[in-house]
Amino acid sequence: MNQRTLAIVAAIGATTIYGINHTVAKGVMPDLVGPFGFIMLRVTGAAALFWGISVFGPKEKIHPKDYLRLLLCAVLGMGFNMLVFFKGLSLSTPINSSVLVTTTPIIVLILSALFIKEHIGQKKILGILIGLLGALGLILFGAETRQDAPNIPLGNILILMNSVFYGSYLIAVKQLLSKYHPFTFMKWLFTLGVFICLPFGYREFTAIDWSLLPTQALWSIAFVIIGTTFCTYLFNIYALTRLKASTLSSFVYVQPLFGILFAIGTGQDQITLTKVIAACLVLLGVYLASRKPKKRGAEQIKA
Repeated sequence: MNQRTLAIVAAIGATTIYGINHTVAKGVMPDLVGPFGFIMLRVTGAAALFWGISVFGPKEKIHPKDYLRLLLCAVLGMGFNMLVFFKGLSLSTPINSSVLVTTTPIIVLILSALFIKEHIGQKKILGILIGLLGALGLILFGAETRQDAPNIPLGNILILMNSVFYGSYLIAVKQLLSKYHPFTFMKWLFTLGVFICLPFGYREFTAIDWSLLPTQALWSIAFVIIGTTFCTYLFNIYALTRLKASTLSSFVYVQPLFGILFAIGTGQDQITLTKVIAACLVLLGVYLASRKPKKRGAEQIKA
């Protein structure tokens, strides 16, 4: 198996875990663990794991001129990205979050055009508009009456903001990945994440009553720390060394499939016509926005 194929397998693995995470994390929040308290568990646990495996990597130091970019990546990828997603998920539903996170490629495309001047053709512009229309429809018309989803429109907006922060992270992090080993990079990224999230999550973290948590909740927390955080970030960081940020972001195509099937199979959510229409619009928009233009002749644009 060549390195590019291995990177694709890693990206698919991360996407699958993310799809399952919508339901697993939702099963714990907000009754047993607050969303910001859960984020403290995520970043602290992942930081410890990455420091543990860093002994198997090279001994590297972060160059002083990279401190600011590293901090920016931590804010986008370890701080605001996680905080708004878990808060949004606690207010919304697993299927809504599964659909809305697929807007990431559209966000990456928009940000690439703004900051690195990537050209956007007419089909991509159409894809952006269709995808955002689907997301907007889910936000405005996706409200339901659910005890575990107290404010679905606000939750959907926060989940959409997660795509903005994560898309920005994918663009900002690319430069650092070419300079540092993934173990070195991730241990410092998550360490910074602990301090960034601490002011938001300290109160909810200290409010967790561990004696009242059922075994299923403990397993869910372990899955989020080890699977959704440690493994997925490791998988994605490896995939980014072999794939473009826009290519990696396109793997969210698969996430709604796993997310919706797992949510329905476990009885945590149900399909509605609004969700189906919104999902179709978002996925069509992502497809058009991510589709690579053909060059004349045999040469194709490198993925």
